Amino acid sequence: MQILIAPAWSWYELLDTGDGRRLERFGDVVISRPDPQVLWHAKLPPSAWQKADAVFDDGWHCNARVPGVTLPDRWLLSWNDLSFWAKLTPFKHTGIFPEQASHWEWMHAILQKEHRPVRVLNLFAYTGIASLVAASAGATVVHVDASKPSIAWAKENQTASHIPNDRIRWIVDDALAFVAREVRRGSRYDAIIMDPPVYGHGPGGRAWDMMKDFPRLVSLCRQALSDRPVFTLINAYAVSASSLMLANVLEEMMAEYGGAVEAGELALRETSAGRLLSTGIFARWRA
Repeated sequence: MQILIAPAWSWYELLDTGDGRRLERFGDVVISRPDPQVLWHAKLPPSAWQKADAVFDDGWHCNARVPGVTLPDRWLLSWNDLSFWAKLTPFKHTGIFPEQASHWEWMHAILQKEHRPVRVLNLFAYTGIASLVAASAGATVVHVDASKPSIAWAKENQTASHIPNDRIRWIVDDALAFVAREVRRGSRYDAIIMDPPVYGHGPGGRAWDMMKDFPRLVSLCRQALSDRPVFTLINAYAVSASSLMLANVLEEMMAEYGGAVEAGELALRETSAGRLLSTGIFARWRA
């Protein structure tokens, strides 16, 4: 089992953690938001936390202690040659998950070594940074998410990153329903990314329950793989299961292809005291 610590990224910094909260910098914007697993105390003094530009409690609030602070509706960040928009959402997120940079580097390196067309399926794909990474490395991507606003945001990120329109196909659909149709059509993919939520609803109102529906999704994804897959990546957040579960599922899914599975936790390292903050679990396979 591994702990993947996100590589240093000039556009993001976990400044401090403590007392149930994170203090983070996204570009030039510093935010403070809750994290229920932070059961230790902050290292930076209260004055450092009080300088946050925006604070999430029951919603986002501009920090009145900082004179003249006004936040834009969105602001642009960059990773390598890609650019994408950060926003303060009602769900305390920004549309960007910096811990995923470990996966971005991994995917990009694998895809750049492939000297053939590679088709990538990205399920529960949200604001699409993984889709941008895959497309920028030469792959063609089918990006699936049940949320129209998330798809619109991802398209804006594509424009900001100057990714050609023919590299990414955008699908607003239920992930299970879409993959089932792809299997029936005989569509095949060389790589699959999935980031299933614990609970959710598709465009038609179909409910998603991770522990009930995930096994069927994995079975369908197995059928949708090509004869020469290059990688499969599964992320999970806020789920009452371990990375061992993801590893066992992925090993079974990819057994006939050989290759190797690794699994563990994604983490961010804070600047203040060097402590690691676990953000989610993962399992990934490569040929």
